[in-house]
Amino acid sequence: MESMTSFWLFAAAFGASAVGGVLGMASGIFIVPMLTLLFGIDLHVAIGASIVSVIACSCGSAAPLLKRRLTNIRLAIVLEMATTLGALTGVFLIGIISTSFLYGLFAFILALSAMQMRARRREVVDTREPNVRNWATVLRLHSSYPDHATGRDVPYQVGNMPAGLILMYGAGLLSALLGIGSGVLKIPAMDTALRLPIKVSSATSNFMIGVTAATSASAYFVRGDIDIGIAGPIALGSVTGALVGARLLMGMPADKIRTFFVLILALLSVQMLLSALGVQFLEGTA
Repeated sequence: MESMTSFWLFAAAFGASAVGGVLGMASGIFIVPMLTLLFGIDLHVAIGASIVSVIACSCGSAAPLLKRRLTNIRLAIVLEMATTLGALTGVFLIGIISTSFLYGLFAFILALSAMQMRARRREVVDTREPNVRNWATVLRLHSSYPDHATGRDVPYQVGNMPAGLILMYGAGLLSALLGIGSGVLKIPAMDTALRLPIKVSSATSNFMIGVTAATSASAYFVRGDIDIGIAGPIALGSVTGALVGARLLMGMPADKIRTFFVLILALLSVQMLLSALGVQFLEGTA
């Protein structure tokens, strides 16, 4: 019986991480509900296993995406500072702001992000010379990525960095206040403010989520919320699933990735709206 349970834990993590690897999201948003609702595992233990899966998912998908030059490492490091600062601020605000209000606000932000990402259907290559006074130019964040369809490198310019940093700060803030991860908000921020190609956004987010999760993993380990018997098959499934997701990301057309992500945002928006109304259906980390 234990072998079958381990197998199903592996299968659940594999599927969740494959989807997360394509979208640039941590798999926890899918894994925690599955562990609590389908396997009857305690929420704190489920979150602990989810954090392990996030780290494994990030490590598993980061290597092939880095090799294919889809990840903008310099940009990830800059954005991660804003996300971490937002999370630290959120820690001090916990209990001050109504949770129902925050869930409602989060639902609105997700719905708005879905509409904005859906409206931006075509990615246009910017061939203009970058503005020398632009923050992204000063920090040397502009780059290029290889297009699998054409076999050529596609240059891109990082857009409004101040707006991007503010959105990343907000993502970290909401992450701490709601007890979720910020991965689900990073892609819309990169897409809307920074105007990054969707594949670059997903790859860079994949790189960032592991750094964020590693910070909280030690705290859950000290509290004893990481069960090796559960986290083991979850981690193994996450690594293999993330590798599959990374390969799917490299081969999938940008329009399909964008449509898939918009659908996930819409579903999560409904979930958060239900939470704001007191209907707890899914809880997890992203």
